[in-house]
Amino acid sequence: MRKRLATFCALSLAGVTAIAAQPAASPGSPASVPGQARPPNIILILIDDMGWRDCGFTGNKFIETPAIDEMARRGMRFTQAYAAAPNCAPTRACLMTGRYTPRHGVYTVSDPRQKPGSPWQKLLASESREEMPTEEVTVAETLRDRGYATAMFGMWNLGRGGKNKAGPCTPLGQGFEVFKDPKDVGFEKDAYRDASGRQLAEVFTDEGIAFMKSRGDKPFFLYLPYHDIHAPFDPPAELLKKYKAKAASLPADPANDPAYAATVENLDRNIARLTASLREQGLERDTVIVFTSDNGATKPFCAPMRGGKGELYEGGIRVPLFVVAPGVTVPGGECREPVASIDFHATLAELAGATPKATLDGRSLVPLLRGKTWPARSMFWHFPCYIGSSKPSSAIRSGDWKLMEFFEDRRTELYNLAKDAGESTDLAAREPARAKAMLAELHRWQKDTGAAIPSVANPAYDPAAKRPRGERGGRSANTAGGSKS
Repeated sequence: MRKRLATFCALSLAGVTAIAAQPAASPGSPASVPGQARPPNIILILIDDMGWRDCGFTGNKFIETPAIDEMARRGMRFTQAYAAAPNCAPTRACLMTGRYTPRHGVYTVSDPRQKPGSPWQKLLASESREEMPTEEVTVAETLRDRGYATAMFGMWNLGRGGKNKAGPCTPLGQGFEVFKDPKDVGFEKDAYRDASGRQLAEVFTDEGIAFMKSRGDKPFFLYLPYHDIHAPFDPPAELLKKYKAKAASLPADPANDPAYAATVENLDRNIARLTASLREQGLERDTVIVFTSDNGATKPFCAPMRGGKGELYEGGIRVPLFVVAPGVTVPGGECREPVASIDFHATLAELAGATPKATLDGRSLVPLLRGKTWPARSMFWHFPCYIGSSKPSSAIRSGDWKLMEFFEDRRTELYNLAKDAGESTDLAAREPARAKAMLAELHRWQKDTGAAIPSVANPAYDPAAKRPRGERGGRSANTAGGSKS
């Protein structure tokens, strides 16, 4: 029997008042049941490329994030939180649907420079959908059908719809009633500021605040997938100057990148504005907030975790996460149970009293928010693609143990994360029975979900071929880095 990972939720249960699970209302009538409490407002904040240790509440001593930290103190902090995939698009699809990557087929970010069959790839990688299938039910659709006003300001990356901004694969076709991306608010692709000097995070925050004020009597779902903090950076000059001076006063450390830190603090300033608006409108006690990232950071911001964005090592998938749910969580809670972004659809649906019209792979976090435990489960990742330096692989975490399978040579690696979170010691040879059992469970999951498994040699493979460099500069203006993913 699989060993149960102990759950440690360090919070007092005194004074916890649960939001009762409520039956789903008909579309457009969230308070149609006599005597039924009004569903809470919901804000989901998704940061681009923020690593697990990039905020003060996760232990960063260089970057200053007072607003994010204050928000985290009001809720439950999850210290073993994961993105559902190691890069942008698949995590966003999993977050929206509550389902693993093989279910919807969005495995990676589509990049013509790294398409399957490229000469530097040993295997023919699996094809990834560029758009999320329209038959997938999103959390926005679930909440809209519960009577929520729904809006999104930021990065979708799950289908652009061509010239049709309201096409079936766009946010407006997937449950959002209002949607604006960077181009809609006057920003060029990947730009942090426009011609007049406005910062993109500031503009998206303005849009979010305006939406909250305009939603009328409806509860609202506001999805803010910021462009921040994807490289290359263009932070406010005074913040960049501040962190250059701060870095110069400390021992040399590649993680103390001034442009990176300044970009994070500028984001924090806008989180402060969002929080202030909630208070001014009297909404703070009626609003659920989820804050997390779409994947791990780029190196070296992941240390001491191994790897980084694009890899299934912990550095590529560990992310910051907290949930503020007034009336459910006691401020200052901390939970060590492994959770992931596939859990958000079920969580928000339960908090809203809604019933998803789809079978979800994720679980509701509400029991954990209330200080309870839940049954043991295994968690899975599947990335059958090449991107950057990563190779096609799959992974399973069961209790404290994590096993990775690499498809090029069918090699496996096994780690005890409780003792070795940095994945420095492969225990597959020392624990053959455990490795065999976990691999069998992973293979059952791959079969059950119809996971694409790359196995055919690439006829165009050239060992001397060079991998493409990222299209977008890097961590800061003068460093190398990765493509938009």
